[in-house]
Amino acid sequence: MPGPSVQGERDSLTESVIGLAIEVHRALGPGLLESAYQECLCYELKAKGIAFGRQVALPVVYKSVKLDCGYRMDLVVDDRLVVELKTVEKILPIHEAQLLTYLRLSGIRTGLLLNFNTSVLKDGIKRMVL
Repeated sequence: MPGPSVQGERDSLTESVIGLAIEVHRALGPGLLESAYQECLCYELKAKGIAFGRQVALPVVYKSVKLDCGYRMDLVVDDRLVVELKTVEKILPIHEAQLLTYLRLSGIRTGLLLNFNTSVLKDGIKRMVL
């Protein structure tokens, strides 16, 4: 398993997903529902042969018991990257907290918040590492 990431360092999987998300955003622009961006990003991941799971169940462990509380991660890419898609005015601390919780509960170290409701997608990307 790779060591901790240095601030600003990127891995090739994260870069690939960001590149595909930018491609989707350039084609569609802002203003659609989150589900439309998710569908198109999944299409691109599949076309590139990148393994992913969609709407991946995330149980909550409480007192050593796994409970299905209905949490779903938008995408888990190659079992090592959680991708949460948003179409919001701006990424808020609660969105960041959601991703950090998903990382902690899933045991996956790296996550991306992608807010497609921006003029330029790079302004709506937040990468987080535990």
